[in-house]
Amino acid sequence: MGTGKVKRKSRAHTKKKGFKKYFLSTKHRTKDIDQIQDEMKKGGLKFKYDEDLPGGGQFYCEATGKHFVDAAALAAHKKTKAYKKRLKALKEEQYTQETADFGAGITKEHLPPVSREDSS
Repeated sequence: MGTGKVKRKSRAHTKKKGFKKYFLSTKHRTKDIDQIQDEMKKGGLKFKYDEDLPGGGQFYCEATGKHFVDAAALAAHKKTKAYKKRLKALKEEQYTQETADFGAGITKEHLPPVSREDSS
C-alpha cells in the first residue's frame, strides 16, 4: 500500500533500559586475575561436596574460577579460547601497589634516619 518511508522516532533504541542491563550486571562477572593469583599462592581452593554448587563443587577450574557440572564439561572448557587467554594472563607478574604508584608517578621518598645526640 505505501511506498514511502516508515515514520518512527529516531534513536528509539537508546531509550530501552533493558538492553544494557545484561552487560552491566555483576551476575556474570568472573573473578579478577589478581584474586585468582592470590588463591593460587595460598595453595588453591579445596571444595567439599556442596549441593548448591554445580557438580557438587567437585569440578572447579582454578584459572577461571568457575564450577562445572562434570569432568567432561571441565575438559571441554579447558579447550576454549577464554581459558587459554586466562592462563596466559595468569603467567604475567602480579601487580602490586608499589607498581601502580610508580606508574602514576608517585614515588616514596626514603630519608636517612634522624640521629639524636644526647647533650647530657
